[in-house]
Amino acid sequence: MRRRSSAALVLLAAVVAGGLLGVVLIGQSGPARTTEPPPSPVPASQRSAAPSSAPSADQAATAAVAASLVDAITRADASQFGTLTCSPQTTAALRELQAKWDAAGPLRVALSGPPVVSGDRATVTVRVDGPGGHKETPFPLRRENGRWCVPG
Repeated sequence: MRRRSSAALVLLAAVVAGGLLGVVLIGQSGPARTTEPPPSPVPASQRSAAPSSAPSADQAATAAVAASLVDAITRADASQFGTLTCSPQTTAALRELQAKWDAAGPLRVALSGPPVVSGDRATVTVRVDGPGGHKETPFPLRRENGRWCVPG
């Protein structure tokens, strides 16, 4: 059981570190963080018209997790991010994440489109804009015990 927990934490760290490395590289310097989303790369008419075979409850639940993910990154709030993960995060892991976000500097964060849901799995792509450029990072989501969360 302890090995499985350690492996899960290592996996979450790899997923988060990969996405956040791009965030850190993008956000080197510039104005203060903003909650204003950048112009969406996907026109609203196309986002709302995106076909989905997933139940509307799953679309709504994954959209809520995606919005919370965007908010956590925008506010550089590792504690909030920790509430979105499937497995509880250690204080050290959250501190490390917070340090990375603090080092990233100002960021503008938005969804690139609606979550793509397939059964108990989903993907949400987050676009992060900073002084160093932009990056789109797909975040996996998983339904676990009836709750959608970021695996780890």
